[in-house]
Amino acid sequence: MVNITHKNTTLRKAKAQAIVKVSSEKTLTAIRENRVPKGNIHEMAKAAALFAVKRTSDMIPDCHPLPVEYCHVHSEILNNEIVIAVEVQTVYKTGAEVEAMHGVSVAALTMYDMLKPLDKHIEITGIRLLEKSGGKSDFVKKEITGIKAAVIVCSDSVAKGKKEDRAGKKIIEKLSRHQIEIADYIIIPDETMLIREKAQYYASLNLNLVIFTGGTGLSPRDVTPEALEQVLEKRIPGIEEALRNYGQQRTPYSMLSRSMAGLINKTLVLALPGSTRGAEESMDAIIPEVFHIFRVMEGARHESVT
Repeated sequence: MVNITHKNTTLRKAKAQAIVKVSSEKTLTAIRENRVPKGNIHEMAKAAALFAVKRTSDMIPDCHPLPVEYCHVHSEILNNEIVIAVEVQTVYKTGAEVEAMHGVSVAALTMYDMLKPLDKHIEITGIRLLEKSGGKSDFVKKEITGIKAAVIVCSDSVAKGKKEDRAGKKIIEKLSRHQIEIADYIIIPDETMLIREKAQYYASLNLNLVIFTGGTGLSPRDVTPEALEQVLEKRIPGIEEALRNYGQQRTPYSMLSRSMAGLINKTLVLALPGSTRGAEESMDAIIPEVFHIFRVMEGARHESVT
């Protein structure tokens, strides 16, 4: 199965449809008058759809098992067709499209099985996804363009050439996937004044994003949060909470991280862990959703002008 461990949990919805076409008015009359020998096709199809939705991952090899927290099944006769709709909702890391489509498919097959003694020309058609929501694309409605970022690695050992930087390069890789321009990439030692100066310098250049990696732990030389506290004009606790919550679901040590987020003027400043895994998971936790902050600030700027 595809790895979804890096994804965020969100409310996801999907609605699918299938159509059962019958060939005679006699069949439709039997359905309406509840005279189908095998029982009420709407009730049986509903039960079958519910079973199918909950067992989708047992049938589809690459489908992840997910917690189905809502499922609605509806069927109605329109002309010579029985239209079946299934809506599925879940709070999870992956969507419920396959569950919804599996539900309508099995519901349609159930109707076919129940009606075949009455009608030898039944046709199942129109199995399709009607709508879906809740994935990353819903939270990034419009591509953000023109974002410039600086990545600063805070590490004594990397600055001295004793270790190779991997965390900073991983951050750059993640940013590049979203067409973020890397305006600068530097490595500095864990020095409070230097960290503070770099944050203010890049903000003075009106960069959109400045990311520090390293120095967020608890060792005597981990001073990135202390340095940034003096220059951040507005903290953003929600980003900090998202970073730690995401990490805590993957390792219990994330509670020891002192990741930070805040603004210097219109520049978003982030302080992320210095480990490669910590930096990568932090980026997964907030990107691309965090880019919405630039749209919010741009909207606020326009409002103040008008």
